Amino acid sequence: MPTLDVNGIGLYYEIAGPGEPLLFLHGLGSCSQDWEFQAAEFSKDYRVISIDLRGHGQSARPRGPYSIPMLAADAAGLLRALGVEAAHVVGLSLGGAVAFQLAVSFPSTVKSLVIVNSAPDAKVRTVRQRLMVATRLAMVRLLGLRRVGAALSKKLFPGPGLAGVRATFMERFVRNDRDSYLAALRDLFGWSVSSQIGSITCPTLVIAADNDYTPVATKEACVARISGAKLEVIPNSRHALPVEKPQCFNAVLRSFLEEQSARAASLR
Repeated sequence: MPTLDVNGIGLYYEIAGPGEPLLFLHGLGSCSQDWEFQAAEFSKDYRVISIDLRGHGQSARPRGPYSIPMLAADAAGLLRALGVEAAHVVGLSLGGAVAFQLAVSFPSTVKSLVIVNSAPDAKVRTVRQRLMVATRLAMVRLLGLRRVGAALSKKLFPGPGLAGVRATFMERFVRNDRDSYLAALRDLFGWSVSSQIGSITCPTLVIAADNDYTPVATKEACVARISGAKLEVIPNSRHALPVEKPQCFNAVLRSFLEEQSARAASLR
């Protein structure tokens, strides 16, 4: 189980394959294992690196508070420790926020950027939003991760055909430390790089599920503010898109990455 000391904590990572570095950043309450369908596919052609963010999986779980800039600095530090100057970066949900922060704070480390069901802003501004955040925090404190995970699994992976996926999600979700999960959750709400995304110059793709928590229009507005960015919407899908529909997701991601390889070759 490879672990590197980065910014004073142990960060767990998995690495496989040859080729250009491809970094995967997971969502809240998740871990590097949730990229298993992508690792199996892309490690044939890329040096796939997936990490457990601070407070998640097999990485260290120091006492909070955490911050998105802190998680981005961890990811940048891990890449440096591995001798990687720049990588294609793919982030889902919380991982998408970290990916945005990487592109803003450590632009030289991001060769291309893929944001999945995420946004550059998670600030709580309205009474309704404050109530939603308070409710979610209270649910974790009062009900515990097992009951919260059970509710999430049914929302993320509905239908009888996904029973095995729900079971795997639950098995991984309950491994979380409650306090670390709450620290990461608080970290996300209140964060924003919305005013800075216009500075992103690397090739950018936003992948959206049509049944995500936030509407496609939110992603369209984000894409419109990043020069040359593109949006791909995958129908009949939900927030945990890379796990729910890995073949569809992988096809979209591969097409984008191959486009970057062709572009780089044409400039040589």
